[in-house]
Amino acid sequence: MIADLVALLWAPFLMCLVLTGIHAYLGVHVLAREIVFVDIALAQIAALGATAAFLVGHETDTWESYAFGITATLAGAFVLALTRSRRRHVSQEAVIGVVYAVSSAAAVLLADRAPHGTEQVRTMLVGNLLAVRPPDVAKVAALYALIGLFHWLCRRPFFLISIDPDAAYRDGWQVRLWDFLFYASFGVVVTSSVRIAGVLLVFSYLIVPALAGILLGRTVAHKLLIGWAFGTLVSVIGVAASATLDLPTGATVVCAFGLTLIALWVVFQTIKPASGRLTPLA
Repeated sequence: MIADLVALLWAPFLMCLVLTGIHAYLGVHVLAREIVFVDIALAQIAALGATAAFLVGHETDTWESYAFGITATLAGAFVLALTRSRRRHVSQEAVIGVVYAVSSAAAVLLADRAPHGTEQVRTMLVGNLLAVRPPDVAKVAALYALIGLFHWLCRRPFFLISIDPDAAYRDGWQVRLWDFLFYASFGVVVTSSVRIAGVLLVFSYLIVPALAGILLGRTVAHKLLIGWAFGTLVSVIGVAASATLDLPTGATVVCAFGLTLIALWVVFQTIKPASGRLTPLA
């Protein structure tokens, strides 16, 4: 029995580790830019593209569906890059909220016209981690390694724009161009992840480990290490709970993220320095 569970779950668990690696890093950028919902917005745009592909007869696991998702996400990345301005008359987070709402509504409208559209919407929300196989893990890991290399090569403008956008403007960086490159690479990651893990789990992997890193870390390196460790721990807890209690894996891991973050926050409140210099979840 235990051997059967291990054989069934080790590939999904490895995929969770791959998701932790790339999403915790991107989450540090997202929280620094104060655009928390950009991930779920891009994820929903990717889901909209996949739903459109489903409507015209392409299943979720086909390259045509992936192409639809990538195209929709790149269009979303272009819109988000255009909304960046040095003087903010409207919060970019508000624009992201509108993008998310419209793409969600459009996905519902398309799904309403497709046979079994309700099941398609459910799949895009919670994914199907149990269907992951070792070749899937290898392909996604290779793709994310390339994205990681691209971000390493572009780390100076990416981090500067995330942490100190005014300095990026003063130094003459083409902020909108670099924003597009950031969001486009971000979109490739999200589109690939949504097909496997669903919108909710992708959002959790992006935000929650990064929150843990910001809560406990000082430097970017410390935040990343803490985020990766936290994401790995929660992946173990979530996958084990899913197997033990016979629950859907994706939804279980999402709930594990929430409960573990609450526990971490309570512990932090108990042991934080008396100076109160740190603000939880800020």
